[in-house]
Amino acid sequence: MDWKEVLRRRLATPNTDPNSEFGRSRPLGQPGPKLELPAEDEVLLQKLREESRAVFLQRKSRELLDNEELQNLWFLLDKHQTPPMIGEEAMINYENFLKVGEKAGPKCKQFFTAKVFAKLLHTDSYGRISIMQFFNYVMRKVWLHQTRIGLSLYDVAGQGYLRESDLENYILELIPTLPQLDGLEKSFYSFYVCTAVRKFFFFLDPLRTGKIKIQDILACSFLDDLLELRDEELSKESQETNWFSAPSALRVYGQYLNLDKDHNGMLSKEELSRYGTATMTNVFLDRVFQECLTYDGEMDYKTYLDFVLALENRKEPAALQYIFKLLDIENKGYLNVFSLNYFFRAIQELMKIHGQDPVSFQDVKDEIFDMVKPKDPLKISLQDLINSNQGDTVTTILIDLNGFWTYENREALVANDENSADLDDT
Repeated sequence: MDWKEVLRRRLATPNTDPNSEFGRSRPLGQPGPKLELPAEDEVLLQKLREESRAVFLQRKSRELLDNEELQNLWFLLDKHQTPPMIGEEAMINYENFLKVGEKAGPKCKQFFTAKVFAKLLHTDSYGRISIMQFFNYVMRKVWLHQTRIGLSLYDVAGQGYLRESDLENYILELIPTLPQLDGLEKSFYSFYVCTAVRKFFFFLDPLRTGKIKIQDILACSFLDDLLELRDEELSKESQETNWFSAPSALRVYGQYLNLDKDHNGMLSKEELSRYGTATMTNVFLDRVFQECLTYDGEMDYKTYLDFVLALENRKEPAALQYIFKLLDIENKGYLNVFSLNYFFRAIQELMKIHGQDPVSFQDVKDEIFDMVKPKDPLKISLQDLINSNQGDTVTTILIDLNGFWTYENREALVANDENSADLDDT
């Protein structure tokens, strides 16, 4: 495999895992000492500040390895590999590693340290590291810095965070560089950008401040998912599970249009009630429209996206926080027997309407408390729900008849699946 192929794959699948050593570096624009920003009417000072930031970012960009320098590094590493190979994997010892560092140029100096070598040293009996792993490490670092600089260009305030409009501009200008979005109609761009930006803000701005730290954008996996769309050979399965793919964005927007029966561009409570399996309770939907931003009692696309992100990611803390706020009808910061009963009564009513046998609230209440095991035996806090890893099950039981039926009949459904598997094997 030559260096170009390695580079192509690296760019197609960038990695900014915050738990890895490759994802933990100080972002450009991370707030340092507080500096006064020019006032809105100080046009000259604002322009001067923008120009100085642009010059600073350009200088930072020039400090990064370019493609030619990466190619040279790859050739040097290949030339200094230390035999024997492990399978098809070329290795290098510390002595040759230092020799490459001396020849690779000043930009590479930061990578050729004992600390980096030790990080990549695993169980090789000759005390060597994998050339491929080291090269991937360098490219992860370069990619991370490139992305940081790219995001910082949109940080108008220069304070280390992006506002919604900043991130919208970043993604809008990114679209033409993502081959997987080539088929998108330009008329759909604004809806695509809204769909993409909403995921960042739903999960990274839980307090709804209207801004996200660049540090948090780099540390999460969403940017990886978005830039995965650079890969021209991305599988259909990967596209379907990627929120930022064209099929996924069109699916979400298409659902919104299908729910909008009166074609006024907004959703009423009655229209939203047909979401999914159309089995959410009226009590829960009432709470959605009481707590979420609406316009004359109807929901716009942005508010709908929050709703979808919450219901499609019920295991995530941000989604549980969204749903918990709706379930906490007394705004006490916890769920008690009264609030659980308030929502479950609506499930019981739907069961009667559909001719299903009634289920005792007492039994369901006991099951919920057994699942969550809250610190206070009479109250369930949001943190209790998150810590239990049962938050998705608990919330589903309380808001959706189909979800409750699936939970109640889980053992029978598992048995049916096992019987079907046995029949397939015969």
